[in-house]
Amino acid sequence: MALLRACADAILIGSGTLRSSPAGTWRPDRAYPPAAAALTELRRSRARPELPPVAVVTARGSVDPAHPLLERGVTLLTTTGAAATLRTRVPNASEVVAVNDGDAVDLAAALAHLRERGHELILSEAGPAVLGSLLAAHLVDELFLTVSSLLAGRAAAPRLGLVEGVELLPDTRVQASLRSLRRSGDHLLARYALASTV
Repeated sequence: MALLRACADAILIGSGTLRSSPAGTWRPDRAYPPAAAALTELRRSRARPELPPVAVVTARGSVDPAHPLLERGVTLLTTTGAAATLRTRVPNASEVVAVNDGDAVDLAAALAHLRERGHELILSEAGPAVLGSLLAAHLVDELFLTVSSLLAGRAAAPRLGLVEGVELLPDTRVQASLRSLRRSGDHLLARYALASTV
């Protein structure tokens, strides 16, 4: 994760991920502190700022203005209806972008906005709903998946899965091709190339 963050031009998260990580910073060095100096040097050698910029997708503007991430400034990608409220509630945001009208953020337009600002390599650390929308819109090139040795079941109130909010099969098929597999202790770190078909 530290290396992915260090190579990213920008990191994309959703407002739900922001809420569920009250101390989250999405800094490369926080993911692997022993390599902090090397990660900083990697970003410098690639002519990137010390910290990757973070963009938050929020359709309704449900962002805690006191979240510590906002102290360093973020881009808030939102709807036209929520933009004015966000500009007032979160004055320390680097930028509030009204991506589109409607009730949901058009993720293709949101990514196009980030690319217009020179962010070609965008790392999504968003949750299952944003990931589902990205997959359904064919906007994901690679998937980095960690398989843990800890098993978790589901009870009456279901735990979220990897993809939520969209049904990919049978209409949309996302085929994954394994590019690499590494082991770290009891964890498997898999990198897949994705191809979507309709």
